Amino acid sequence: MSEVPATTDGRVTRREVLAGAAATLPLMLASSLRAEESPAAKTSTGVVIHSFGARPASKAGNFHEPLVFLEHCCSIGAGGIQMGLGRRDEAYAAQVRDFAAKHGMYVEASIGLPRNQADVERFTAEVRTAKACGATLARSALLSSRRYETFDSAEAFARFAAAAWDSLLLAKPIVEHEQFKIAVENHKDWRVSELLALIARIDSPQFGICVDTGNSIALVEEPQAVVEAYAKLAFTTHIKDMGVEEYPAGFRLAEVPLGQGYLNLTRIVDVLRSANPAIRFNLEMITRDPLEIPCLSSKYWATMPTVPASELAAMLSTVRSKAGRKPLPRTSGLSAEEKIMREDENVRACLTFAREKLGLT
Repeated sequence: MSEVPATTDGRVTRREVLAGAAATLPLMLASSLRAEESPAAKTSTGVVIHSFGARPASKAGNFHEPLVFLEHCCSIGAGGIQMGLGRRDEAYAAQVRDFAAKHGMYVEASIGLPRNQADVERFTAEVRTAKACGATLARSALLSSRRYETFDSAEAFARFAAAAWDSLLLAKPIVEHEQFKIAVENHKDWRVSELLALIARIDSPQFGICVDTGNSIALVEEPQAVVEAYAKLAFTTHIKDMGVEEYPAGFRLAEVPLGQGYLNLTRIVDVLRSANPAIRFNLEMITRDPLEIPCLSSKYWATMPTVPASELAAMLSTVRSKAGRKPLPRTSGLSAEEKIMREDENVRACLTFAREKLGLT
């Protein structure tokens, strides 16, 4: 690492520290991709690609390339990955599969369900690529955005729900033929009763749930109750811890390093493992500004008119009791290099916590 310049009186300025970090960061990141060099202590916890949203393709390789991401996650001690694998030829897929097997890791895919009949071919190809890479399941989200931001009325949400059902029907014969599993995420779209009804209606052992431990807070659902409701249908997870704070229109919600939020992670892990001993825990530590949950606005409730006021009251009470003394962490104002470094620190801290405190070894 190059030396950081000092001022004339021997003191180092903040600007000079950051300049030195920016100069050396590409080398630091490049070396971290080589899993053979001083690998970190291993955990069985995998990493979701969204945990590295600040990392551009120009910095030490493209993390959206499965082999690059897999090698990096190996180097920091992760047990596997969950990411979009796309369409790959057999030779590339074999490299992914063989690397994972050599290092005792797993691969899970992330695949969008077919939007229409014309999209079935793309979906089928991605399922086959995932299998060739060694994956047995894929996480899928039926809505890429957030329910309360996307829809202005119950009718609009009903149209989305109908289209989502059509996508599930298009996917069903393919995944049943391929013996491949689809884990539908609770992605700030479905409340518990709705997602459970959807999985029951599709009536196939190939469909289950990717349990995100924090997302449903945005729909004023108590996180432990959400986990317990989904546990028997859980194929995989996005494990995260959450911080909250009030603001005039509702509350803010943020992923924070494991152990620094208000979720009972030990109990969550126990519940999910009891229901499915083979379940995998995939870290989704998104380093960003907190999300605003405008649960005191009229639009927020446009698609959820039957949710009892008691659930809103319970959530606001939780927010008030669980909010920390300090504001939630933010990335606004950080340079690109600082964001990358913060993100890397958060992911590594989470993996250490998972290994040392949650027994995910």
